[in-house]
Amino acid sequence: MFSNLKPTPADKILALSGLYRADPRDEKIDLGVGVYKTAEGKTPIMSAISKAEKILHETETTKTYASLIGQPDFHGAMAAMVLGEGYPADRLAFLSTVGGTGACRQAFELARLANPEMKVWVSDPTWPNHIAILNFMGVEVKPYRYFDNDARAVAFDAMIEDLKQAKKGDVVLLHGCCHNPTGANLTLEQWAVVAETLLANGATPMIDLAYQGFGDGLEADAAGTRLMAEKMPELMIAASCSKNFGIYRERTGCLMVLGDAANTAITQDNLGKLNRLAYSFPPFHGQALVAKVLTDPTLRQEWEDELESVRNGMLGLREQLAAELRQLTNSDRFDFLARHRGMFSRLGATEAQVMKMREDNAIYMVGDSRLNIAGLNENSVPLLAKAIVAAGV
Repeated sequence: MFSNLKPTPADKILALSGLYRADPRDEKIDLGVGVYKTAEGKTPIMSAISKAEKILHETETTKTYASLIGQPDFHGAMAAMVLGEGYPADRLAFLSTVGGTGACRQAFELARLANPEMKVWVSDPTWPNHIAILNFMGVEVKPYRYFDNDARAVAFDAMIEDLKQAKKGDVVLLHGCCHNPTGANLTLEQWAVVAETLLANGATPMIDLAYQGFGDGLEADAAGTRLMAEKMPELMIAASCSKNFGIYRERTGCLMVLGDAANTAITQDNLGKLNRLAYSFPPFHGQALVAKVLTDPTLRQEWEDELESVRNGMLGLREQLAAELRQLTNSDRFDFLARHRGMFSRLGATEAQVMKMREDNAIYMVGDSRLNIAGLNENSVPLLAKAIVAAGV
């Protein structure tokens, strides 16, 4: 039987990491994998998480199964962080998931249960795993234009023109903030136009919120999602705790589904069934850590301060890189790097230019020129800037 299996396409980002590790050069720079790193190249455990882990270790009395859908304190704390303290609890169904990826998968599964003929509209470009999951599920993917590669900005008029073609029963996948892979975000005014467009055609928005707190701050990064929650009759939100809590390996995420209050119970029932069929009970440890941090005032403040430090550090690197390139090129054509938000920006380089930077300067970024800003430090920024110019970007 297993002789019938076919090789799977290599994951480009994971393959890039392998090439980086094998490179013997001392001054190599890894800008590929989407993980936050300090200036020393480490991904630390946040101090608030360490303290929450100690509390959990001292107070936990059992390792028995918890809840099929996840823990109520985690649900409430995440809903308040994403939707605000006055979130509409009667309209909200909630599911704890195996990371943000699990939240995306369960959202697609729920939508397919509701409409087996659905199409999912995704930004061009988007996180590659969005499309990979949908293709594996056999769901039709419809791209909508999002990024103007020349302007390195959102192609908003083209985006709306495409989204007008979505139909009732379709799902429109949006990035809540810190768009991956481009770093180019919608303004709040543009979010309102998106809402009007989807209200007109009846499509259901789904927001992938993987980087809340990494862009303009916890509240600002949630503004577009909150606007959609206020205006739309139905909304799915897939939220990840990997980045903003630094708990990548705990695989902690959640899916929030807003709809008519009369349908909340049956939606919740279907969500629980999806978890049962996929992996039964979701991981508990990460939920407990996040809930503790968000509900303990002292830990909450410590975490917010550390998250702000991470965010400001990435903004500083963006500004430094833009300034270095402005000086080297005597132009402002790279100023978009300072305007973009989050871990990623798409540089606008060709695959040949990306390869030249890898071969000549040991700089590793994805072939579409997505670079992870958090892979830099103040010493490597000038090296990258010189390599960009030498490659003719």
